[in-house]
Amino acid sequence: MQFVRAIISCLTTALLAAGHAFAQGNNPPGSGPILGAVNWVRGTMEGGIATAVAVIAVAFVGFMMLTGRMNWKHGITVIIGCFILFGAATIVGGIQSAAQVSAG
Repeated sequence: MQFVRAIISCLTTALLAAGHAFAQGNNPPGSGPILGAVNWVRGTMEGGIATAVAVIAVAFVGFMMLTGRMNWKHGITVIIGCFILFGAATIVGGIQSAAQVSAG
């Protein structure tokens, strides 16, 4: 089960990174449908539905940790995952700016 979660996490991060990278311009010819799909996934994962799910997940994990039913390590993993999900665009922007500084 953890392997599946890791794969989904990696794919999500790749899709969000690809959407942010394509949004910078210089899109190759024929990338319109792919870019549209990636932007849809990004919008869905950063939109209101994702925010509501993340709030419910953090509240549930907090309650489970408070009552001693969940290991702290697993609870912190969920919370860090939410930070990475909603901060993906900022993280990718920082990586791109660091790459531009070191390349130029």
